Amino acid sequence: MSSQPPGKRAGRVLLVLAWGAGLFLATRFFGQWEQRQENPNAVVSSQQGDGFIEVQLASNGQGHFVADGQINGEPVQFLLDTGATDVAIPESVARKMGLERGAPVTLSTANGQSQGYRTQLTEVQLGDIVLRNVRALVAPGLPGEQVLLGMSALKQLEFTQRGGTLLLRQTLK
Repeated sequence: MSSQPPGKRAGRVLLVLAWGAGLFLATRFFGQWEQRQENPNAVVSSQQGDGFIEVQLASNGQGHFVADGQINGEPVQFLLDTGATDVAIPESVARKMGLERGAPVTLSTANGQSQGYRTQLTEVQLGDIVLRNVRALVAPGLPGEQVLLGMSALKQLEFTQRGGTLLLRQTLK
Protein backbone atom coordinates (compact mmCIF):
# COMPACT_ATOMS: atom_id res chain seq x y z
CA MET A 1 0.00 0.00 0.00
CA SER A 2 1.62 3.27 -1.13
CA SER A 3 0.59 6.67 0.03
CA GLN A 4 1.23 9.98 -1.66
CA PRO A 5 3.25 12.67 0.03
CA PRO A 6 0.97 15.28 1.68
CA GLY A 7 2.26 18.07 -0.59
CA LYS A 8 1.34 16.21 -3.76
CA ARG A 9 -2.17 15.40 -2.46
CA ALA A 10 -2.73 19.05 -1.48
CA GLY A 11 -1.55 20.15 -4.93
CA ARG A 12 -4.11 17.91 -6.62
CA VAL A 13 -6.87 19.18 -4.34
CA LEU A 14 -5.93 22.79 -5.16
CA LEU A 15 -5.84 21.97 -8.88
CA VAL A 16 -9.36 20.47 -8.70
CA LEU A 17 -10.58 23.50 -6.71
CA ALA A 18 -9.00 25.89 -9.24
CA TRP A 19 -10.71 24.09 -12.14
CA GLY A 20 -14.02 24.12 -10.28
CA ALA A 21 -13.71 27.86 -9.57
CA GLY A 22 -12.80 28.51 -13.21
CA LEU A 23 -15.82 26.59 -14.48
CA PHE A 24 -18.09 28.37 -12.01
CA LEU A 25 -16.82 31.81 -13.10
CA ALA A 26 -17.08 30.93 -16.80
CA THR A 27 -20.66 29.71 -16.31
CA ARG A 28 -21.60 32.94 -14.51
CA PHE A 29 -19.91 35.12 -17.16
CA PHE A 30 -21.57 33.39 -20.10
CA GLY A 31 -24.93 33.29 -18.31
CA GLN A 32 -24.80 37.06 -17.81
CA TRP A 33 -23.63 37.54 -21.42
CA GLU A 34 -26.56 35.46 -22.68
CA GLN A 35 -28.98 37.47 -20.52
CA ARG A 36 -27.58 40.74 -21.98
CA GLN A 37 -28.09 39.31 -25.48
CA GLU A 38 -31.78 38.63 -24.69
CA ASN A 39 -32.35 41.94 -22.88
CA PRO A 40 -29.71 44.58 -23.61
CA ASN A 41 -31.93 47.14 -21.84
CA ALA A 42 -32.00 45.72 -18.31
CA VAL A 43 -31.06 49.24 -17.17
CA VAL A 44 -33.01 51.81 -19.18
CA SER A 45 -31.43 55.24 -19.36
CA SER A 46 -33.46 58.35 -20.00
CA GLN A 47 -32.65 61.82 -21.17
CA GLN A 48 -34.76 64.86 -20.36
CA GLY A 49 -34.96 67.89 -22.59
CA ASP A 50 -37.06 71.01 -22.72
CA GLY A 51 -40.59 69.57 -22.61
CA PHE A 52 -39.75 65.94 -23.39
CA ILE A 53 -38.27 62.71 -22.05
CA GLU A 54 -36.41 60.30 -24.32
CA VAL A 55 -35.48 56.66 -23.85
CA GLN A 56 -33.10 54.91 -26.22
CA LEU A 57 -33.29 51.12 -26.54
CA ALA A 58 -30.91 48.70 -28.25
CA SER A 59 -32.29 45.68 -30.11
CA ASN A 60 -31.43 42.21 -28.90
CA GLY A 61 -29.79 39.47 -30.96
CA GLN A 62 -33.10 38.65 -32.69
CA GLY A 63 -33.76 42.31 -33.57
CA HIS A 64 -36.49 42.73 -30.93
CA PHE A 65 -36.67 45.56 -28.42
CA VAL A 66 -36.82 44.10 -24.91
CA ALA A 67 -36.53 46.30 -21.83
CA ASP A 68 -37.12 46.19 -18.10
CA GLY A 69 -39.81 48.49 -16.77
CA GLN A 70 -42.69 48.63 -14.33
CA ILE A 71 -46.46 48.27 -14.28
CA ASN A 72 -48.18 49.80 -11.27
CA GLY A 73 -44.80 49.85 -9.51
CA GLU A 74 -44.09 46.14 -10.12
CA PRO A 75 -41.02 45.16 -12.18
CA VAL A 76 -41.73 43.53 -15.56
CA GLN A 77 -39.92 42.82 -18.79
CA PHE A 78 -41.46 44.43 -21.86
CA LEU A 79 -41.28 43.26 -25.45
CA LEU A 80 -42.24 46.24 -27.62
CA ASP A 81 -44.84 45.10 -30.15
CA THR A 82 -46.29 47.62 -32.60
CA GLY A 83 -48.49 44.82 -33.97
CA ALA A 84 -50.32 44.43 -30.66
CA THR A 85 -53.36 46.69 -30.26
CA ASP A 86 -53.13 46.73 -26.47
CA VAL A 87 -50.60 45.99 -23.79
CA ALA A 88 -50.89 42.20 -23.33
CA ILE A 89 -49.99 40.65 -19.99
CA PRO A 90 -49.57 36.90 -19.45
CA GLU A 91 -52.11 35.62 -16.93
CA SER A 92 -49.41 34.47 -14.48
CA VAL A 93 -47.90 37.98 -14.40
CA ALA A 94 -51.33 39.63 -14.07
CA ARG A 95 -52.17 37.30 -11.17
CA LYS A 96 -48.92 38.19 -9.33
CA MET A 97 -49.67 41.89 -9.79
CA GLY A 98 -53.26 41.51 -8.62
CA LEU A 99 -54.77 42.89 -11.84
CA GLU A 100 -58.52 42.56 -12.18
CA ARG A 101 -59.91 40.57 -15.08
CA GLY A 102 -62.63 42.65 -16.67
CA ALA A 103 -64.91 41.94 -19.61
CA PRO A 104 -63.94 38.95 -21.75
CA VAL A 105 -62.75 39.65 -25.30
CA THR A 106 -61.79 37.44 -28.24
CA LEU A 107 -58.14 37.87 -29.21
CA SER A 108 -56.87 37.25 -32.74
CA THR A 109 -53.25 36.15 -32.62
CA ALA A 110 -50.78 34.51 -34.96
CA ASN A 111 -51.73 31.23 -33.28
CA GLY A 112 -55.47 31.71 -33.87
CA GLN A 113 -58.18 32.99 -31.61
CA SER A 114 -58.17 32.89 -27.83
CA GLN A 115 -59.92 34.63 -24.98
CA GLY A 116 -58.54 37.48 -22.93
CA TYR A 117 -59.86 39.95 -20.39
CA ARG A 118 -59.81 43.73 -20.38
CA THR A 119 -57.97 45.54 -17.60
CA GLN A 120 -56.66 49.04 -16.92
CA LEU A 121 -53.11 49.86 -15.84
CA THR A 122 -52.73 52.81 -13.53
CA GLU A 123 -49.11 53.37 -14.50
CA VAL A 124 -46.66 51.99 -17.08
CA GLN A 125 -43.04 53.06 -16.70
CA LEU A 126 -40.09 52.62 -19.06
CA GLY A 127 -37.04 54.53 -17.85
CA ASP A 128 -38.31 57.99 -16.90
CA ILE A 129 -41.26 57.75 -19.29
CA VAL A 130 -44.47 57.29 -17.29
CA LEU A 131 -47.82 56.59 -18.95
CA ARG A 132 -51.05 56.69 -16.96
CA ASN A 133 -54.36 54.86 -17.38
CA VAL A 134 -53.24 52.48 -20.12
CA ARG A 135 -55.70 50.00 -21.63
CA ALA A 136 -54.47 46.40 -21.41
CA LEU A 137 -55.48 42.77 -21.72
CA VAL A 138 -54.87 39.80 -19.47
CA ALA A 139 -53.95 37.09 -21.98
CA PRO A 140 -54.19 33.54 -20.55
CA GLY A 141 -52.71 32.05 -23.74
CA LEU A 142 -49.61 34.27 -23.72
CA PRO A 143 -46.65 32.13 -22.65
CA GLY A 144 -43.72 33.26 -20.53
CA GLU A 145 -43.27 36.34 -18.39
CA GLN A 146 -42.79 39.07 -21.01
CA VAL A 147 -45.42 41.78 -21.29
CA LEU A 148 -46.18 42.88 -24.85
CA LEU A 149 -46.01 46.67 -24.86
CA GLY A 150 -48.60 47.32 -27.55
CA MET A 151 -50.07 50.38 -29.20
CA SER A 152 -52.38 51.35 -26.32
CA ALA A 153 -49.14 52.52 -24.65
CA LEU A 154 -46.91 53.25 -27.66
CA LYS A 155 -49.46 55.55 -29.35
CA GLN A 156 -48.80 58.03 -26.54
CA LEU A 157 -45.15 58.29 -27.64
CA GLU A 158 -43.19 59.28 -30.70
CA PHE A 159 -40.83 56.55 -31.80
CA THR A 160 -38.08 56.30 -34.38
CA GLN A 161 -36.06 53.23 -35.32
CA ARG A 162 -32.62 53.51 -36.88
CA GLY A 163 -30.56 50.40 -37.32
CA GLY A 164 -30.56 48.51 -34.05
CA THR A 165 -31.76 51.45 -31.95
CA LEU A 166 -35.26 52.60 -31.02
CA LEU A 167 -35.78 56.11 -29.70
CA LEU A 168 -38.97 56.70 -27.68
CA ARG A 169 -40.00 60.27 -26.88
CA GLN A 170 -42.71 61.44 -24.50
CA THR A 171 -43.79 65.06 -24.91
CA LEU A 172 -44.59 66.60 -21.54
CA LYS A 173 -47.74 68.72 -21.38
